[in-house]
Amino acid sequence: MNAADPEGREIYLSCGAALDHLTVAMAAFGWEANVQRFPDPDDPLHVAAVTFDSAPPGMAADSRAHALAIGRRYTDRRPFEAPADWARFEVLLRQTVIPHHVMFDTVLDNARPTLATVSRLTATIRTNDPSYRAEMNWWTSPFASGDGVPQSALLSVEAAGHIDVGRRFPSPYAATHAEDVEVDRSKIVVLSTHHEDARLDVLRCGEALSAVLLQCTASGLATCTLTHMTELAQSREIVRELTGQRGMPQLLIRIGYPRPADAALAATPRRPLADVLERRG
Repeated sequence: MNAADPEGREIYLSCGAALDHLTVAMAAFGWEANVQRFPDPDDPLHVAAVTFDSAPPGMAADSRAHALAIGRRYTDRRPFEAPADWARFEVLLRQTVIPHHVMFDTVLDNARPTLATVSRLTATIRTNDPSYRAEMNWWTSPFASGDGVPQSALLSVEAAGHIDVGRRFPSPYAATHAEDVEVDRSKIVVLSTHHEDARLDVLRCGEALSAVLLQCTASGLATCTLTHMTELAQSREIVRELTGQRGMPQLLIRIGYPRPADAALAATPRRPLADVLERRG
């Protein structure tokens, strides 16, 4: 995805999320992970080396709910209902990301129109980028058998119009979601690295992303990760200003309850385990 992600930040975000999924899953089976991030400074593709020791008492039980959430979690691009008792849950999410050394901010409701403008700005700029459009067409192709977003996870043009901050994907070949939708009432959070886009910082932000997604899923909330507003310098700077000019925004997450009438979506294709994990010893 060289047009959408020319610096490769989103690759490391994804790897960080996968790394956290691994440590959580192993903890649920009684194994504590010892992670060495980027063990070979000359090999940026060697993201982590992980060894395991017997977990201390209680770790397996504490990790089980999040481990179960791994299999249930998916990106939901549909409108959400507002999360209940957000003030309490926001505190829980802030505590969740502390071990990963990233910054957590909630976009205030009165700042959401500005964020919606940022989202439209990125769509306008991308309209004139044929390389980006080609990537999105490939990423959402109904004929793809491996990577990408399945057609069943895409919204029709009408339904997508109810999401004021969503990425604009190519229209699916067939509308898969009802059009009688209401406005999105999700809360939006921003995860940022403290100072820069160093690959280690971005990787840890991906680990924090996983922690937030699993906590939300375990709590019955739906999520949608957004990166289109942090891919371009112009839009990213506005997002940064909305967080009080703290840190370097890496991604945003919509969080809310799925609407009662919405059925679960089909799982997005995943790479074979051998593509991302090598077992030694």
